[in-house]
Amino acid sequence: MRMYDLIHKKRAGQELTTEEIYYMIEGFTDGSIPDYQMSAMTMAICFQGMSKRETVDLTLAMRDSGDVLDLSGIHGVKVDKHSTGGVGDKTSLALTPIIAALGVPVAKMSGRGLGHTGGTIDKLECFSGFTTGISEETFVKNVNEIGIAIAGQTANLAPADKKLYALRDVTATVDQMSLIASSIMSKKLASGSDAIVLDVKTGNGAFMKDLEDSVALAEEMVSIGTMAGKKTAAVITDMDQPLGYAVGNALEVLEALDTLEGRGPGDFQEVVFALGSLMLQFAGKAGDDAKARAMMESVIADGSAKKKFAEFIEAQGGDAAPVFDHSLLTLAQTVVPVAAERGGYVHRILAEDIGIACMSLGGGRETKESAIDLSVGIVLKKKNGDAVEAGDTLAVIYGNDDAKIARAKELILGAYEICDDPAEKQPVIRKYIFAE
Repeated sequence: MRMYDLIHKKRAGQELTTEEIYYMIEGFTDGSIPDYQMSAMTMAICFQGMSKRETVDLTLAMRDSGDVLDLSGIHGVKVDKHSTGGVGDKTSLALTPIIAALGVPVAKMSGRGLGHTGGTIDKLECFSGFTTGISEETFVKNVNEIGIAIAGQTANLAPADKKLYALRDVTATVDQMSLIASSIMSKKLASGSDAIVLDVKTGNGAFMKDLEDSVALAEEMVSIGTMAGKKTAAVITDMDQPLGYAVGNALEVLEALDTLEGRGPGDFQEVVFALGSLMLQFAGKAGDDAKARAMMESVIADGSAKKKFAEFIEAQGGDAAPVFDHSLLTLAQTVVPVAAERGGYVHRILAEDIGIACMSLGGGRETKESAIDLSVGIVLKKKNGDAVEAGDTLAVIYGNDDAKIARAKELILGAYEICDDPAEKQPVIRKYIFAE
């Protein structure tokens, strides 16, 4: 078998066999197939596409290129949740303790933020001493004893994907549906869960800007998960404005804690409940959406979800005191309001620009090596559909550097689209995608 022949075959629009795909991924991972040949293959895939069977085979080959976690030692049905990334997306912080408090084990791999989207691990490090660098033995023990553990992705989890993505990033072959879907799902399948719930963002602040593309990606990933033997579903959620009001690590932690106390933003709570409902149904804990939502409301109301979050923080070395006394979380000391320059109605908030504004304050990473300031961020005061008068506060900046605050203010003003006529509010839940 030769890579040259496989490139020629795909260039001609023919399907690659399972054996050919595994040969290609194994060879690329171990270095026997050079970058220039894999670049030619990814370009051929961009032009010719891949069948559903090819896409599943590619996903499984990348999954099998490294460690596949064995979670058989964890009792119960393990349901994983994945977000394609957005601005103000602190969903895991509220969702996982709610689900764990209801008896569904949460064994989750999470990542750090890069660019204008935030990362779950960065947010959790707002709790002094917290670490995701725990052993597999501790990971399993924590899930069995308290119902929840979150670890960073291991270096050998789907290494083929890491290597392939770096190549796609510099050869203009990132935005091909099969390559995107297999990249995400190879890591999810390697994480060892029994079922997968996907939060696929759509809009300005999302990877997929158009609803049609977001639906296509969700359908592709649900198909992959189902064909790989996992219960899989997706929720398309709005990212044409930030989720909730808070953007920035410590500020988002505060908003998640507010949600666990029953007073979080409506749009954020709706996303948490939509994803949580599917997780509870997949785990066999609830027969329908109404029952699932009632269960989630009950563990918020009785405080057990917040208590579970504190147990989780402590179990991974963190100081859980801020869970009960929010004033202990460190926030930037300089607080600057951003005033509207004209009146009207908010038609749109460019979420990506808000994310970039937060990153410019020091709250995000431009490169993987960038250090971040957990204390900075932005709290929105006006959202889509709201009436605004000139001089009203659109947002509040929390910063530690005057020049960075000035830059963030410019970006925030540019992100708000204010028009004379009232705007129709879009629902935060745009669509559900289930297996055919």
